[in-house]
Amino acid sequence: MSESVQETARTHLDHGRACLDKGKYDDAIADYEKAIALDPNCARAYTNRGVAYYRKGAVDRAIADHSKAIALDPKYALAYTNRGLAHKKKGEVERAVADYTKAIALNPNDATAYTNRGVAYVSKGAFDRAIADYTKAIALDPNFAAAYTIRGHAYGSKGEVDLAIGCYDKAIALDPNVALAYTNRGVAYGTKGAFDRAIADYTKAIALDPKYVLAYTIRALAYESNGEVDRAIADFSKVLEIDSSDENAKNNLKRLGIAP
Repeated sequence: MSESVQETARTHLDHGRACLDKGKYDDAIADYEKAIALDPNCARAYTNRGVAYYRKGAVDRAIADHSKAIALDPKYALAYTNRGLAHKKKGEVERAVADYTKAIALNPNDATAYTNRGVAYVSKGAFDRAIADYTKAIALDPNFAAAYTIRGHAYGSKGEVDLAIGCYDKAIALDPNVALAYTNRGVAYGTKGAFDRAIADYTKAIALDPKYVLAYTIRALAYESNGEVDRAIADFSKVLEIDSSDENAKNNLKRLGIAP
């Protein structure tokens, strides 16, 4: 392949990546197809096109592209990680775990691969294995806020509420602008009966994401548990403002004597 052809292929790869980052998935796919036409042995073009397909919801096409990338480069750890995500999306958890495990074997310092495998283990109910993976990810990247958040969820699923709260505290300290960490910590506080603290966390989550239906819903339930029924009604009503088809909010309002 001539140097000029290689340079043109790289240009399409770079432009495809820019389109991918902007959410222009069809444009990204078009660029990757041009790169593949110029260099059919470019594993990076296949796995990046696979990512674009995945984000469009074309999961089978994504798996096919990642598989092609792996066939071209059997030591391409990222392609295994990306294919694992696609398998997980399809509910093929064992295949996802196998791909993440291969990615880790090829690149044992990839915190994301450990985190993704942990998520897969959680879907199998293997919380201890998930926690071990999240802990490894945190050891590799102590500032990985999301790993603390999902480790907190795994601890909470095991009933280890104080450990969960500790993880959420750390996640929030590292990144105070993620609504999910506040919401999850609020759930943990609610489990302990600390409804005022739960409400404060849900309120913070809503401030970060004013259309966060789940946060309004569980804050409403916390208000109700705290004896603040009018505020609960207001939150359920707000849910219906955001999503008028929310049956859960309608049923809760009826239960509280309000016709939605």
